[in-house]
Amino acid sequence: MAATQITDPGLRGWLSRGTVTRCEDRPQLLQNVLGCLNLTRSEEGLAALRMWGQTGDRPTVWIAAADPVYLEPRLDHLCLHALQGAAMPAGDLGALFDYLQERLAGQERYGFARIGAYGYVRADSPMQTSDCPSHQIDGQLPNDHMPKSDATGSYHALRGEVEMALHDHEVNLRRESQGLPPVNSLWLWGGGYAPQQETVPHPPLFSSDPLLKGYWLSKTGVVAGWPGSIAACLEASVAGFVAEPSGGDADWVENCLRELRTALKSGRLSQLTLLFGNQYQVLIQRSDAWKIWRRHSELLGPPS
Repeated sequence: MAATQITDPGLRGWLSRGTVTRCEDRPQLLQNVLGCLNLTRSEEGLAALRMWGQTGDRPTVWIAAADPVYLEPRLDHLCLHALQGAAMPAGDLGALFDYLQERLAGQERYGFARIGAYGYVRADSPMQTSDCPSHQIDGQLPNDHMPKSDATGSYHALRGEVEMALHDHEVNLRRESQGLPPVNSLWLWGGGYAPQQETVPHPPLFSSDPLLKGYWLSKTGVVAGWPGSIAACLEASVAGFVAEPSGGDADWVENCLRELRTALKSGRLSQLTLLFGNQYQVLIQRSDAWKIWRRHSELLGPPS
């Protein structure tokens, strides 16, 4: 949810008393969270970490994330469209990855697998891949986000093989007949090996995000799903926590904010760092409650 969707004037005023900044580079959620905690950002093996978070087991081979995309040909360039969620039914994704595994994995150089809503490629030899997932460059030119160097040409060779294989697959023929964009390529990113597990103190994590969960598991951190309330997170933690709340109605975000405001006021928490859609960050300390002279932050949208 975006901060601009918060309608409660009291909550908007409370947030504005904190330090509101824009996340200029819109990093992935994991990188943003690690930055807030002043922890070393994880740059390699992100796909392996995500798989670890999904399965609970550490992958032992080289893994890259493989996002289904539609590369739309335009007059003088290609435009990348990320196909996720409702735009990519699990049945279609599974059929495409099963086909790629059958057609391209014969020489055992590569392996293709779908786990839930995510696709993966295994390679016998590491290759350069993109640093960012497809949703971060949705609607943009993909060229600037491709690997800067690929000495063996493995990345482009694999992409070419995949695109040829997908060209006339029955799933794509059906999608096109229905006016839907075909899956004519895979966006490979986050390639690498999963790090060795180590024990590093981290606050408890309450989230369903597989990349966050995988990173926490790699540090032997405490991982659990969203328990339904901030109060439950507080009860299960001693010195702070990281939570990715989720809910079913329109008020759940504001309810979480009210719980956090109460915990901060009572001294149960000393400060908060809130992330809104990887676009805005709000740092709030207990002393900010007295800064009534601070004007409404424009980043939170127009005053109600």
